[in-house]
Amino acid sequence: MKKTTPKRIHIIGSVGSGKTTLAKELSFKFDIPYYELDNVVWKRHSSGDIRRTEQERERYLNNILQSDSWIIEGVHQEDWVSNCFQSADLIIFLDTKYSIRIYRIIKRFFKQKLRLERSNYQPTVHIFFKMFKWNRYFEEVGKVNFFNKYGIHKIKIEIHNSTTNSVKKYFN
Repeated sequence: MKKTTPKRIHIIGSVGSGKTTLAKELSFKFDIPYYELDNVVWKRHSSGDIRRTEQERERYLNNILQSDSWIIEGVHQEDWVSNCFQSADLIIFLDTKYSIRIYRIIKRFFKQKLRLERSNYQPTVHIFFKMFKWNRYFEEVGKVNFFNKYGIHKIKIEIHNSTTNSVKKYFN
């Protein structure tokens, strides 16, 4: 039996797990638009980011969810994203090794500071250290919370430790 390509994909994982990279690859491969949940939370401006109101955030996210196809990626798992998990045909949980995520956080920061990689936010030392905090929180609390809260969707959750080999095998 041949698998059909999912049209609505939600990718979740910690900072540095490979969410954005995977979303871009799948978006290109399947010609499906991708969205970063951080950009649903924040209005991006050159003068600084402005947090959307709950109503703005909900309206923006609902517009995305009403599309026929989408790839949504982010670490967020609060109640406001529950419709994403509900509406998704496939949920990819990236369980990338903690040490790899640490390495990627450091590498990303320096690439952004050297302007070799684009960033949606201002790559400050403050944000850099927050990423380590968020990464640790996801490792200790976020994973457990996700499976406790969204385990009801287990039939459509795919857990991947590697964003390269295992995901590519899944889609081939």
